[in-house]
Amino acid sequence: MSRIGRMPIELPAGVEVKIGEGNLVTVKGPKGTLTQQLHPAMSFNQEGSVITVKRPNDAKENRSLHGLTRTLLHNMVVGVSEGFKKELDVNGVGYRVAKEGTKLVMNIGFSHQVIMEEAEGITIDVPTPNKIIISGADKQKVGQFAAEVREKRPPEPYKGKGIKYTDEVIRRKEGKTGVKKK
Repeated sequence: MSRIGRMPIELPAGVEVKIGEGNLVTVKGPKGTLTQQLHPAMSFNQEGSVITVKRPNDAKENRSLHGLTRTLLHNMVVGVSEGFKKELDVNGVGYRVAKEGTKLVMNIGFSHQVIMEEAEGITIDVPTPNKIIISGADKQKVGQFAAEVREKRPPEPYKGKGIKYTDEVIRRKEGKTGVKKK
């Protein structure tokens, strides 16, 4: 039995889950509403404020979908109650970011500014000129948008310049060493 799949999902106060036909799951909470189509083979059992995910049999496909389905549903519940957040750091001389309206304006060493529009369901916060905080209810959207921002100038291994996740560790390389003179 899947260790993740058999774990129950506790619904916090203010979170409402509706499971429609074909496993169309809608989760409502204080941070918004998320809807996702989950695999029709899985079944859900709701008792009060606890949801459990069951699989029909021990076939290989159902075993692999069991934990995935539970995790997707759990991420939806956490997203509408607490939300998800990714923090990025901007390192480099002259590199800075700013927020203008709903746009993220980045000066990251190009001859032009890099401008990204805030995606739907995502909020961008720039507390300092070298820090970006991306938050939202949908874990996949938050992670995807953070990856797209990081992709504009990924960190390089020699000086560490670029955009990196706050908890990311950059493996540094040593530069060229000069030839010793005799």
